[in-house]
Amino acid sequence: MAINKSKVAVGFIVVGVLTVFFGTLLTFVGPLIIDDQVVKNTVIDPKNEMSYTMWRDVPVPFFMSVYFFHVLNPKEILAGEKPMVEQRGPYVYRKRIQKDNITFHPNSTVSYKEYRSYYFEPSMSVGNESDVLTIPNMLVLGAAVMLESLSVPVRMIISMAFKTFDEGPFLTKTVGELMWGYDSKLVNFLNKYLPGMLPSSGKFGLFSEFNNSDTGLFTIHTGKDDIRNVHKVVSWNGLTELSYWRTPQCNMINGTAGQMWPPFMTEESTLPFYSPDACRSLELVYQRSGKMKGIPLYRFVAPKTLFANGTDYSPNEGFCPCRQSGLLNVSSCRQNSPVFISHPHFFNADPVLLDYVHGLSPNEEDHGLFIDIHPLTGVPLNVSIRLQLNLYMKRVRGITETGKISEVVMPMLWFEERGYIDGPILNTFHTNLVVLPAVMEYMQYGMIALGLATIIIAAFVRYRFKRQVEIDTFSSTVFENGVSNKEQIKGSRDHETQEKYIMTNSET
Repeated sequence: MAINKSKVAVGFIVVGVLTVFFGTLLTFVGPLIIDDQVVKNTVIDPKNEMSYTMWRDVPVPFFMSVYFFHVLNPKEILAGEKPMVEQRGPYVYRKRIQKDNITFHPNSTVSYKEYRSYYFEPSMSVGNESDVLTIPNMLVLGAAVMLESLSVPVRMIISMAFKTFDEGPFLTKTVGELMWGYDSKLVNFLNKYLPGMLPSSGKFGLFSEFNNSDTGLFTIHTGKDDIRNVHKVVSWNGLTELSYWRTPQCNMINGTAGQMWPPFMTEESTLPFYSPDACRSLELVYQRSGKMKGIPLYRFVAPKTLFANGTDYSPNEGFCPCRQSGLLNVSSCRQNSPVFISHPHFFNADPVLLDYVHGLSPNEEDHGLFIDIHPLTGVPLNVSIRLQLNLYMKRVRGITETGKISEVVMPMLWFEERGYIDGPILNTFHTNLVVLPAVMEYMQYGMIALGLATIIIAAFVRYRFKRQVEIDTFSSTVFENGVSNKEQIKGSRDHETQEKYIMTNSET
């Protein structure tokens, strides 16, 4: 029976060794299996139902929150005083995104157009689209700067035209009109006799060209030939480089289209993407790691050099003519209108910009932009893109509408586009990318621990069984030897007694 138990113990030792072997093997093979699944599900392919649907329809809810800078002292500004503004908002719009005209190409690329539309959300807003606000009139004050190089008589004629069409230096309109357009005799005149001068052919509004529109024809890599290139832009509207800027580097179309990035990111990775609205490529840098409902993430933010001028950061020289750092001159792609993009409230900009306007108070929490990325897959978990629209204003001789306006970069509004994964998508994401890898990790280390425990216990039991057998064998041997010795002793004693008896009788 002892021998059978010993064989059983040996069997358990073999099982333990195999368990440790497979557990150790799983620690090496497991990550490879996960990486392989990531690659398969990251490639843009209709066969990848969930990931392809996410890429095509972007089911994550996106919202655009708009904050206007309501002008408190328009008459004083015309007299040369410092502008005073008050932030009004948010006015929130739900953004719907959908890709269409999707065409796959043999060279592992896909082309598409992305359509966007906005729907007002009263319950999330501070007021209604009927709220009335006052902001600078871009048509008048912007045109004045654009036409400054013309002769004074011509400028005086233009000023008379403004008066004829009842266009003043400031607009007092509803939020809806400022956003999506309002009727203007001047706009109608320009569209009729000078077509192409304005960005839109209908009503003039700050976001009129964005609603119910597309962002252009993108061609991007699918990742089938190289997963490191997935989502990277090959061309935009048939262009592989831009012509807005002064240097080849600034005209490059880099990175992705700004919705997803290649997988397997590290802390040294950056987030480059091309933005048609900003007319250039942008690049965010790693700030910190963190978690969102248990899912690991990397946070990427805008570096201070993003909108730095050419003096402070020489690679940006191609985006000039520049003003203070923190401003991006987008006039070259906005019909030469003196429009500048910045972070809200001139966050991360030259502090002198704050001296020209009352009512601004920048801080990173409210005005910094960021993208939280799941580093393994390159999928954004939480996005907040915040930008500000500014108008360069100044007095222009001959155009009386400019009065005595002091030279200033005037904030008009800022907006935040935000979205985050939630609901069933987040649960699926959490299960596939957190729970299952954790189960696999616990399984592999559990197998190693169980195998080692089995080996130790089985070896100990076998040792005890073997020791018991040796003891039993030794005891049996000793017992047998003991009986034999007793018989020998007894025989010896009987022999001595017999001899003593004979000797006694002889003497008698």
